[in-house]
Amino acid sequence: MTKAGRHFLIREIVTTRPVRNQEELRRELLRRGHRVTQATLSRDLRELGVSRSVSGNGIRYTMPAEAEVNILRPLVGAEVLSIQANESLIVIHTLPGCAGTVGEFIDVESNPEIIGTLAGDNTVLVIPRTNKKTQTLVEHLRTKLIEGAS
Repeated sequence: MTKAGRHFLIREIVTTRPVRNQEELRRELLRRGHRVTQATLSRDLRELGVSRSVSGNGIRYTMPAEAEVNILRPLVGAEVLSIQANESLIVIHTLPGCAGTVGEFIDVESNPEIIGTLAGDNTVLVIPRTNKKTQTLVEHLRTKLIEGAS
């Protein structure tokens, strides 16, 4: 298995089921037909930014939001057709059916300059915190969504 394939499988396991430790993750990988050493698994977890967090059900591995953002950036960028704004609102046009994904991508970033997003089928409305920051936010979104996807 390639490193990229192993990373994909680790992300899938960590985001779809509770995993408490490396041994549990190693056993799950083995159950799916992929033998990995503890040293390799430890390095993979560090490279992926996987951390341990405490929840109501105990300790478990989690993927940081930024890691998810970096994984999705090329896909989301390909879905954006245009970004336009007036003095107070930003409208992002997407491919049909893609606005929800683009809106979620923006929401995961948790930018304090954005009050919220509203997504339809092919349009995302981004509501800036202040009118003064609208143009700066447009440039930020262009960088994150379009230029960062290249």
